[in-house]
Amino acid sequence: MKLLDGKATAEAIKKDLALEVSAIKSKGGKVPHLAAILIGNDGASETYVGSKVKTCHEIGFDSTLLRFDPSISESELLHQIREINRNPEIDGLIVQSPIPSHIAFSKVTETIDPAKDVDGFNPVNSGRMMQNLPAFVAATPKGIVSLLEHYKIETSGKHCVVIGRSNIVGMPMSILMARNSWPGNCTVTICHSKTVNLEKYTLSADIIIAALGKPGFLKASAVADGAVVVDVGITRIADPSRKSGFRLQGDVDFEQVAPKCSYITPVPGGVGPMTIIGLLQNTLLASKRSFQFANSN
Repeated sequence: MKLLDGKATAEAIKKDLALEVSAIKSKGGKVPHLAAILIGNDGASETYVGSKVKTCHEIGFDSTLLRFDPSISESELLHQIREINRNPEIDGLIVQSPIPSHIAFSKVTETIDPAKDVDGFNPVNSGRMMQNLPAFVAATPKGIVSLLEHYKIETSGKHCVVIGRSNIVGMPMSILMARNSWPGNCTVTICHSKTVNLEKYTLSADIIIAALGKPGFLKASAVADGAVVVDVGITRIADPSRKSGFRLQGDVDFEQVAPKCSYITPVPGGVGPMTIIGLLQNTLLASKRSFQFANSN
């Protein structure tokens, strides 16, 4: 068993990004600028956004963090997004999830200018990605593809089971693994909460991508010997033995599953760091104005 070490891979890619940004600066070019909106003071969100801002500074990006009270109205938030859309200095914008229940996530994603949608959630980017057109691919799937590429995981002709069908991970992941490229060219099965006899599918899988948000869900009995397992889940579990009072648990029962795998991602240190890399790669593309979009905002 070998670890798909997202932390080490992210560090290697960060060095390449930093060199590219340094070259841009030396030529007087525009420094990539990422803006993040954080609503409220959710602990996990604070950590995620903090990591993104820290990594921006490490590789030479500019960053702006906008904080809003949970009571912010939907109309005011959308107004703030449109203001950022019109700001030529800002290349990429993310709105950190979760957001308050009185705000429709779909309206947020639809309001972000597709050309600044470095999270890849706007329907324009989703649709372009599905048609294999230039687009900002959702950051987590993009990061997973980069991780598989870094470790030279063979995917062509393999059976890939994606557990979870969210628009953020599961659905775009299934498209990326099926498309005619490398990594890709898999035969893909999507499983979800209504799948009957899940093990029927996972036991025949060469690659399993677990993205359903249920800690410890995937057991060793559901994994074939030699499978590649990518664990997207990350949940805080109470643990009185830890100073923090919690530990992080993925969707995979790592201790039992890992010995059966050829490769597996750890949690933490697997998909998480690669998600940030995907986001920053998208921001660099956005700063170069790599794609042209019809903007209706």
